[in-house]
Amino acid sequence: MIKKYQTACIFFLFCFFIITPTKSQQNSSINNIAIENILGADISFLPELEARGKIFYDNGIAKDAIVLLKEKGFNYIRLRIFVNPAADSGYSPKKGFCDLAHTLAMAKRVKAAGMKLLLDFHYSDTWADPGKQFKPAAWKNLSIKALANAVKKHTTQVLTALNNQQTLPDMVQVGNEINHGILWPDGNAKNFDTLAKLIQSGIAGVKKVNKKIPIMLHIALGGQSKESIYFLNQLAERHIKFDIIGQSYYPQWHGTLDDLKNNLNDLAIKYPQPIIVVEYSEKKSAVNEIAFSIPNKPIKGTFIWEPLNTWEALFDKQGKATSFLALYPEFAKTYLH
Repeated sequence: MIKKYQTACIFFLFCFFIITPTKSQQNSSINNIAIENILGADISFLPELEARGKIFYDNGIAKDAIVLLKEKGFNYIRLRIFVNPAADSGYSPKKGFCDLAHTLAMAKRVKAAGMKLLLDFHYSDTWADPGKQFKPAAWKNLSIKALANAVKKHTTQVLTALNNQQTLPDMVQVGNEINHGILWPDGNAKNFDTLAKLIQSGIAGVKKVNKKIPIMLHIALGGQSKESIYFLNQLAERHIKFDIIGQSYYPQWHGTLDDLKNNLNDLAIKYPQPIIVVEYSEKKSAVNEIAFSIPNKPIKGTFIWEPLNTWEALFDKQGKATSFLALYPEFAKTYLH
């Protein structure tokens, strides 16, 4: 009986130390991240809105939109960047909104306001999301090896330019909503080996500039637990190392609030990385409550998508603050302090 008891104890200890990650292993992916909660906003449309003459007001007083958001409790800004949006088939033909030049100017404003910056690489000349991940025109005929090199080179060039003006991002997304892959057809999620190679090239491009920048992988599966786990496991099997899981949550595509809560809590158990709702618009109070209630994570947060003019916007068409903006000082008080 004693021998059986000893054997059982040895087996239990083996399982505990081998199967259960140690504290250092659990935190190994976040060693370089400042531990803080995030209340963020993606305002990549701002230069376009300002070019059209839009002005933003709070209680009748005109203010810089970035400064205004800071005053309301936001501490992070997210910006998207395309490869060549000025191309004829690009996001912003001839004008080039969301290119490097516009990103450099916006990064200066974000940092001057005392806010942090998340840079979102769309490896495309136009929108990259689950429904489309088109190659940039200049990369269209590249081999897989050359394509991987282009991803690394582009990532490095962008971050070097930002570093040179002392506005290096505080966090970087390698791809936007990548659960169906990037750079189709080569990097389609049906080709996980190639997809992993391209993602790794983007990560390598970040690390070449600064090894300490936290890397987010962003998927659009806010309420889909099985799909999230499948995708993340595929990358883990291919030794992709990253620091943060980003999720989009839009009810029309990603299910109910319970679906979101159950998925995030499930992911929190299965993976060591912090989880951030990096895109949402509707159900602001509930989404923030869920995101900031994820258990056992040192970093929690949200980024509202394009709140200056899209969907449940924080400002109306005349630039006047809506009732939605009034929610955020309370969110900041509740979740950031």
